[in-house]
This record gives sequence, structure tokens and C-alpha cells, in this order.
Amino acid sequence: LQQVMSKLDDINEYADGSGEEIILYNGYEEAIIGLAHRFGMETSVAYDYDKVLEILSQDMSYEDAVEYFDFNVIGGWVGETTPLFIKVL
Repeated sequence: LQQVMSKLDDINEYADGSGEEIILYNGYEEAIIGLAHRFGMETSVAYDYDKVLEILSQDMSYEDAVEYFDFNVIGGWVGETTPLFIKVL
């Protein structure tokens, strides 16, 4: 929990310093791996793809978690700062 709070503090500090809007998805804080910077675009939060599925699988089957994630999470566009989901290798 302390590590998650530290990451959230770092994100808030970055947002305050840069003036950028940072979008966070509730419930997936443990899956945050950092901030993603893309040329010509605002900074976005980067989440661990598999960790998000693991979190969702706590309340539903893995197959239902994948379907929910694909349609409702990764399939949801909320603007240029839409979070990214990274498949960690």
C-alpha cells in the first residue's frame, strides 16, 4: 500500500508541476508502472496489462475479465491522456 501511495503522490506531483491533466482509473492503482511520454501528446499513466487482468479476475472469471477489460477499459477512449496498458515482457 505504501508503494502504491508513493506512486500516486509522484503522479500528482508531476501533474501539479507540469500543469497536465493525468487520468487515473480507479481500482487499478496496484497496476501502475509509471508515466508514458509520447511525442506531441500529453503524458499518460501506464498500467501493467496483466496486473489489471489479475485485479479484475478477483471478482470474475479470467475470461470475463478479459472481455470486460477489452470492451470497457482498454476500449474506452477518454482523450489524449487516456491511460496506456503495457504488456510487460
